[in-house]
Amino acid sequence: MPSMYRKILLAALPVLLLAGCVDYGKVDQGRTVAIDTEKKTLTMIPNMSTDPAKGDFKLPALTFTYPTNPMDMGQDPKPGLRMKLDTEKSQIVLYDPQKKSFETIAIQIVDKQQGIDSKHPLVFDEASGKAKPFPAVDKDKKTVTIYSGAQKMLVTFIPPDQYMSLPASAWNAGDIVRVYFKEDGKALRVMNVTTTNIFKK
Repeated sequence: MPSMYRKILLAALPVLLLAGCVDYGKVDQGRTVAIDTEKKTLTMIPNMSTDPAKGDFKLPALTFTYPTNPMDMGQDPKPGLRMKLDTEKSQIVLYDPQKKSFETIAIQIVDKQQGIDSKHPLVFDEASGKAKPFPAVDKDKKTVTIYSGAQKMLVTFIPPDQYMSLPASAWNAGDIVRVYFKEDGKALRVMNVTTTNIFKK
């Protein structure tokens, strides 16, 4: 081997060895379906889409412990079981934590309002400066009303009777979180993507 190439190889060797020893960790992003505040764990369904706004959620669910450093934990994510709302097909997809599977439910749509942003009077109380509480369950009328900020849609529907016993929170679309980790199940950093404005100065 010519001496010049030998010198280049020797010079590059420490860099190559160093690169081989660095563990950059992994990142998963998905929708939060459960939070255990006592055990400090979160469970999410991974989103396989490169576009966070488009849900391509794939099982199985993943559970992570919170980061040991509280500074590495963003705002606590809001859990929910709603994975998809399809008003064209009159369907809603929920995650069943007992069966650990998705369930597609046929619904009867009573009312649908589109183009509803987060400050619209239908979903925002200007007097109090707070968002109105959704999902809203009316057990007398057997209806559920959902506001989807991502779809800018306010929908009232009638689910099958057996689903009326679900708590209102079950109809939530859980917050999207991004988890950085090196060891499976142990989060080093958690970012609540839903509540984080990356463009805010």
